[in-house]
Amino acid sequence: MKTTMDPPITLNLPLDPPAPAHGCGVCGALARQRVQALEDGDLSRATDCSVEIRNHPHEGGGS
Repeated sequence: MKTTMDPPITLNLPLDPPAPAHGCGVCGALARQRVQALEDGDLSRATDCSVEIRNHPHEGGGS
């Protein structure tokens, strides 16, 4: 009896951390929190900050 295997899993490289939008206080605060989280070794919190920066709405619908 021949068994088949699933194909290998391929993962993309992690995204680069997003830059905060110029002049946005919320993005600036999140960027500072991300720096502090990285200094504390809290990669989960740093990732959460990056996700919030990336998804934060700005005028014109872009980030």
